Amino acid sequence: MFDRLAIHGLQYLGYGLEIVLLGFLLIRGRWKDITSLFLYVTGYVIIDAVLRPGVLNYYGFKSVQYQYCYWITDVALTLGAFLLIAAFFRRVCKAKRETWSMVRSMLAAVFVLIAVISYFALINHYDHLFSRFIVEFQQNLYFACLVLNTLLYIVLQQTDSANEELSFLVLGLGIEFAGSAASMALMYLTPGGQDAGILAAFAAQICNLGMFLTWFYAITQATKKKTVPSYGDSRQVPALADAPIRGTR
Repeated sequence: MFDRLAIHGLQYLGYGLEIVLLGFLLIRGRWKDITSLFLYVTGYVIIDAVLRPGVLNYYGFKSVQYQYCYWITDVALTLGAFLLIAAFFRRVCKAKRETWSMVRSMLAAVFVLIAVISYFALINHYDHLFSRFIVEFQQNLYFACLVLNTLLYIVLQQTDSANEELSFLVLGLGIEFAGSAASMALMYLTPGGQDAGILAAFAAQICNLGMFLTWFYAITQATKKKTVPSYGDSRQVPALADAPIRGTR
């Protein structure tokens, strides 16, 4: 009983943090600077804080409607993460068009390869083709996102002009992927175990909170750095020629 209450508490805390981050991006106008992140957070709030709870409360946890809703939206969120990683890659390579052209081709090839592998892996399951294809496709796409995000973080650390905000945004995605990886590992290593299911739920909720907390830190710190005046700003320190000379008017 306590475990379920704790998981629900973390879940609702996550809802609140998602909405706060979305509101912060809107109020401070940061959605114009990081449009890709704003679109992803908006979709995440709609799916995680509105659509899923609504379907769950109306149809119930064990209903077919909720199962379809959960897995389809899970694929949508993973696709959104894939597109977000692509946008981060573009941001890193914006000064090098040839590099971005190569990276864009690589991302497109990875996506097509995932779809083909998922299809042929499940082509014999005609009776449950839709549900099995969705789950297999989501898992393959998730694994690709995990690898690409790790590669992106390494590339960011190697660049001469490292963007601290972007590094934290990529790190936040990595935390979320770590939670999903831990959840999948626990469920596969101990199938049917109730304790494993509880631990997997805890890992997913904590890492979800970690992602949004990291993103919120990245956005707020960047905003503070933009608003805090520099000591070298001519608006704060008068020029020598404008300084009053003692004894004169």
